[in-house]
Amino acid sequence: MELDAALLSSSEIARIARRIDRPLVLVGMMGVGKTTVGRKLAHMLHMPFSDADEEIERAAHMPIPEIFATYGEPYFRAGERRVIARLIGAGRHVDRKVLSTGGGAFVDDATRALILEKGIAVWLDSDITTLIERVGRKDNRPLLKTGDPREILTRLRTEREPFYAQAHIHISSNAQPHQVTASKILKAVDQWL
Repeated sequence: MELDAALLSSSEIARIARRIDRPLVLVGMMGVGKTTVGRKLAHMLHMPFSDADEEIERAAHMPIPEIFATYGEPYFRAGERRVIARLIGAGRHVDRKVLSTGGGAFVDDATRALILEKGIAVWLDSDITTLIERVGRKDNRPLLKTGDPREILTRLRTEREPFYAQAHIHISSNAQPHQVTASKILKAVDQWL
């Protein structure tokens, strides 16, 4: 795909932005680019951006690896569920924004149901090799600290794929510029609306 052909004009982006009436919620595996692409999308759409993981850390006053180590994954998932509900606007009013979620958020039944009801769920997907390369850049992935990252990512992807597949939109974010991935998302959202 040629880069210029994949990008949208500012008038096309503005037209799509006017049609979006609820949060765009990015779901998918750790390292797939949800936060980076989410920031790019929010900038393109002139919408606020929220990262659920950053908000969880702020609410807990500690980094996610420390939450996992101190309280365990079930405690973390319960807090994640509450934070995502707040960020989406779980009442009658939902905010137009872009929201990136943690890799396991969409696996939780209540969180997934809320996202599917109140938002536009966008599953960002990538091959395992790309994920390994991306997660290797950071040392803040508690689920990868217990063994071989390739084996863990492969297992997690297999377990989580049926949940991710329930998202409204599915986009591949393999090795391509974030601008291209963001444009692909907007084109898919435009078709979905």
